[in-house]
Amino acid sequence: MPLFNVYPLYDVTPVSAKGMYVYDENNTAYLDLYGGHAVISIGHGHPKYVEAITNQVAKLGFYSNAIQKPLQKELTDKLETLSGCKEYQLFLCNSGAEANENALKLASFKTGKSRVIAFKNGFHGRTSAAVAATDNTSIIAPINAQQKVTILELNDIERVQRELEKGDVCAIIIEFIQGVGGLDQATAKFFEKVDVLCKANNTFFIADEVQSGYGRSGKFFAFQHYKVTPDIISIAKGMGNGFPIGGIFIHPSIEAKFGMLGTTFGGNHLACVAGLSVLNVIEEDNLMHNVNEISQYFIKIARTIPQIKNIKGRGLMLGLEFDYEVSDLRKKLIYEYHIFTGGAANKKLLRILPPLNVKKEHINQFFKALVNALDS
Repeated sequence: MPLFNVYPLYDVTPVSAKGMYVYDENNTAYLDLYGGHAVISIGHGHPKYVEAITNQVAKLGFYSNAIQKPLQKELTDKLETLSGCKEYQLFLCNSGAEANENALKLASFKTGKSRVIAFKNGFHGRTSAAVAATDNTSIIAPINAQQKVTILELNDIERVQRELEKGDVCAIIIEFIQGVGGLDQATAKFFEKVDVLCKANNTFFIADEVQSGYGRSGKFFAFQHYKVTPDIISIAKGMGNGFPIGGIFIHPSIEAKFGMLGTTFGGNHLACVAGLSVLNVIEEDNLMHNVNEISQYFIKIARTIPQIKNIKGRGLMLGLEFDYEVSDLRKKLIYEYHIFTGGAANKKLLRILPPLNVKKEHINQFFKALVNALDS
C-alpha cells in the first residue's frame, strides 16, 4: 500500500539522532537547525528525556481520562511555575491543531458566538476551524470554508475594532511571532489594544503559542513580551521534544463543565512524562538564558553578511531574508553542507528553529557553511 503522497520530501533518511545532529543510514551527520518545525526543544535523545520515557513505559504507557492521573497535576504545577501564568487551568490534547480547535470551540461555547478573526499569513493548523483560520486557501476544503472567519491585516486596529463591534466575534486568534507565514510580528501597541478590545466586546483573545512558546522567544511565551492577558493560550510542538502532546491554558474566569472538551489520548502517562522531562531540562539547564544569549550571537554574525537583507523573529525563532527565493540555498545546505533549515510562505526567508540548547559552535558551523554556499 503506498503512502498518501502529501509531503514533498528531501532525499535524506535519518536513522538516529543525538543532541544537535541527525544521522542518516550512511552515518552522515546533519546539523539540525530546524528541529522538525520547532519540535525538538532540548536536543535529540536527551538522556534525561530518554530515561524518563523508558521508565514510564515500563510501568504504564496509557490509560484514558476516566481515572486519576497524578502526572497531569505534576505537569500542570510545573507549567504554572515556569511559565508564570498563575491560576490558569490546563486541558491536555495531542497537537497544535487540536489545541487550537479546542481553544476556538471553548471560545464559541462561552461567548455564544461563532465568527473568528485571524490574520494575514497566520497559520493555526490543518483541521476544521483551525485551518479555516489559516491564511492559505489552498489547504481549506469546502467543509472548512463553512466556518465564519475574517482575515485581517496585522496592525490594522481600526478594522479590528469595527469587526468586533458587530457583536458576532467569539475569538481573535493570533501568533505573537508568525511561524509558517514568515516570522512577522505586530506592534506592541496593536497587541495591547486588541487585548483591550476583546475584553470590551465579549471576545476571547487566543494566543497561539504552538511554535513560539516553551521558551523559544526568550520568554516562556512570546505574548509575555507585551502587556496582555490572553483568555486561552495554545501550546504544543516543543512541549514534548517529539512526543505528541498539546494543550491549552484556560483563564481562571472560564468555568469548566463535564463533556465540554474531551480526548482519548490527550494527557496520557507517557505524554505527561515527556512534557515534565522537557520542563525539567529547560529549568535545570537555564535554557531561556541560552536562548537569549545565542540569539544575540546569531544576529550579530548575520548582520555582517551583505546578502542577508533582513533578520526576522526573536529568540531562537529566527529568519534570514534574502532578495531571492531560498529553495535552492536550502537544498545546497542540506546536500552539500549537511545542515537542516526551514522555509516559509515567504519564499525568500530561511527559517532557523534549533533546539534551545544549541551552542555557539553550532551557529559558527552554520554561518561558515552559509557564507561558502552564498559564494559558490
